[in-house]
Order: sequence, then C-alpha cells, then structure tokens
Amino acid sequence: MMDAALNVLGGSLAPCSTDPMTGFYRDGCCNTGPEDTGRHTVCVVVTAEFLALSKYLGNDLSTPRPEFRFPGLKPGDRWCLCAARFLQAAQEFAAPRVVLESTHQRTLDIVPLELLRAHAAQD
Repeated sequence: MMDAALNVLGGSLAPCSTDPMTGFYRDGCCNTGPEDTGRHTVCVVVTAEFLALSKYLGNDLSTPRPEFRFPGLKPGDRWCLCAARFLQAAQEFAAPRVVLESTHQRTLDIVPLELLRAHAAQD
C-alpha cells in the first residue's frame, strides 16, 4: 500500500481521471514510485494544440492503442503527464491546463510551482 500522496498545494492528492483511466499505475491518480522513471505526475486537461505537439515530439496520445488498453485522448480529457514533457510543452507555448489538486508533489522536483499555477485549470 502506498503512503497517502500529497499534491503540489500540500493537500491530499485528488483523482485525475478514471475515464480515460490514467496514472502510471492506472489507478486514476498521478501517483509515482521508483519504477515510474518518466514521473507521470502532472494532471492535465489536454488540448488539441498539446496533442499535436506531443505527436510531433514522438508520443502520439490521440491514437487509440487497444493492446495497451489506451483509448486515445481527445481535447478536454484529463491525463497524468510526465513532468518533463509538461515543462517542454510550456517552453513551446503549448502547455495544457493543470489540475493542481490532482498533480503529485514530486512534480515540484522538475517543474516550479509558479509555472504550474500559471497554467492552472479553472474548473
């Protein structure tokens, strides 16, 4: 059993998405652990612009991959994104919106809180 995870605001980590099911552990949360080398800790609301950038950079998140139980993402879906990919997208001015309550605190090892707040989703 994992310890209670915290979000970037210091509170309990809220679920990101169960439809589509996300998270490195496919538990709906952006939890992380030693085997998650990509640090899939940023809960984002994907945009068409971000999906296009990700595909261009070699990670096609919009095409369904049934063999991996992956439905393909569409704009508006929530997804646990790699912290480094979020940072790269921000540098390319294509960062998706961030759900701070659902973004794991380990993200702060890579992405400054100010940058996350600047891209915070307004629910």
